[in-house]
Amino acid sequence: MHSVSKIVLVISLFFALTVSPGLADDAEPVILVLGDSLSAAYNMELDQAWPSLLQDRLTEDGYAYRVFNSSIVGDTTQSGLTRLPRLLSDYQPTVVIIELGGNDGLRGLPLGVTRSNLESMIDQSLAIGASVVLAGIHIPPNYGKTYTERFSKMYQELAVEYDVQFIPFLLEGIALDPSLMLEDGIHPTSAAQPLIVDTVLRALDPVL
Repeated sequence: MHSVSKIVLVISLFFALTVSPGLADDAEPVILVLGDSLSAAYNMELDQAWPSLLQDRLTEDGYAYRVFNSSIVGDTTQSGLTRLPRLLSDYQPTVVIIELGGNDGLRGLPLGVTRSNLESMIDQSLAIGASVVLAGIHIPPNYGKTYTERFSKMYQELAVEYDVQFIPFLLEGIALDPSLMLEDGIHPTSAAQPLIVDTVLRALDPVL
């Protein structure tokens, strides 16, 4: 793992696992972002990442929400599912944005496992009365047409099944633009983050 990734992982773990005792009782409703490196300020400063920019945008627009970013580089749906119960208990979020599954796909994990984990995360979030925003992910075509198409379609099916807000593709308008992507072709640059906020807000707006 690159040194930058290690630093981001340590910082992300700190924010994900360190709990402010009075946060659940705070007057401001919480938007919880549960994601991986696409949301964890990979290769950039924390305040450049889209969850931080989302907080800024909501504040500017007069929305009194607190965005808590619990995203970890390399996280899978299984890891997210393991962390979620504590996060729901401690922060009592009003909205849960689930941005996970990309690492499952890149590892070629069985779709049934990924789908089951996403279902459990949606179920648990809805059970506490939170609204859910599910962020769809696309994976490179070299994993085979059948797998990649079923992978992307899985998110749409879950959004319909659970009637939750849906982002068809978090990196829409970004992924195919080399100027907005790092050399790895997987992660967006800091310049792409405001565009991600625009995409997220379109799905988030109905539940604010």
